Amino acid sequence: MKDLQEQVIALHYKTFKQNPKFIVRAPGRVNLIGEHTDYNDGFVLPIALDKAIWLAVSENNQREVNLVAGNYAAEIKSADLENLQKNDSGWLEYLKGVAVELEQHCQSKLTGFNAAIISDIPIGAGLSSSAALELAFARAFAEINQITWQAKEMACLAQRAENNWVGVKCGIMDQLISAMGQANHAMLIDCRHLTGTATPLPSNTSIVVMDTATRRELVTSAYNERREQCEHAAKFLQVKALRDAKLEDLQQLKNNVEEKVYRRAKHVITECLRTLDARKAMLQNDSVALGKLFKQSHQSLADDFNVTNSALDQIVAIANRHVACYGARMTGAGFGGCAVALVKTEGIEDFCQRVTDQYFIATQLQANIFAVNATDGTAIID
Repeated sequence: MKDLQEQVIALHYKTFKQNPKFIVRAPGRVNLIGEHTDYNDGFVLPIALDKAIWLAVSENNQREVNLVAGNYAAEIKSADLENLQKNDSGWLEYLKGVAVELEQHCQSKLTGFNAAIISDIPIGAGLSSSAALELAFARAFAEINQITWQAKEMACLAQRAENNWVGVKCGIMDQLISAMGQANHAMLIDCRHLTGTATPLPSNTSIVVMDTATRRELVTSAYNERREQCEHAAKFLQVKALRDAKLEDLQQLKNNVEEKVYRRAKHVITECLRTLDARKAMLQNDSVALGKLFKQSHQSLADDFNVTNSALDQIVAIANRHVACYGARMTGAGFGGCAVALVKTEGIEDFCQRVTDQYFIATQLQANIFAVNATDGTAIID
């Protein structure tokens, strides 16, 4: 962490010829279980990662934001807050969306800033670099403009930015956990009531992220289609969202709606139950039960929600064969990206090496496999 903090400060000084006024750290996330349940008003169980967006920020007293990103070509990108327009400018669109929503929220014009950005969140891997970026920008705007930081409120604002400006109909999970994460804990989030319950991770186990080296783009993927199918199922059942449906409702769906719609609903309904059971397993320090739920979740995502790909299925199968692994599953929206495994801490080194080697033999792809820790949410770093 200290290395990235020093790097982003140095990049800011090199670019803007002054030291930053403050540093923002906004974490990515990995969801342990509860996939595609958030936009169905259901339950999710993510952690905020010790991989994050770092933003070194200084005042410019102008209606303009100037940004330089160390992960890309070190050229300054600018956004004129008086004339924000969509033009597919990559990650700059997240800043624009946040600025629009924040001005509407505050009913006042924002003052801009200069900032350098460095991230160690793998881009496009399903670890929510986009939500982290949104929260980092929101935190910077709040500090510069003396807006009181309220984590839940800002998470909802960031979600609106992604929905309305970027065009991804994401649920609230990514933004909430990036804003509200707690060190050494997962958080059971009720996506209807936007409440979070910190839940301790099982002892003597570690969370391992397995990046398959395959990428997806949510805007052009089938993500929005899945959401529409879930909404169709809820409408047929005459419930507000699939969170309100019960297992016995599945037979009614099976007999009356398209097979795909039935299967999408089956996944969401059973996944909500698995997520609640996962929290119980964690409270009982039961890694074996938690691992079984991971495996069941992946099978449901593969068979019923159809959002895995061959790389995800391969790496999960390889991980599950390792003696130190309690269970593995894809994480994130799917269609590529990452899987997550629950692993005995003493077996991590062998697990990471063997899965990396066997995955390469099977796919000719070089996986990036690493253990992660749960950290606190978006904050200004001293």
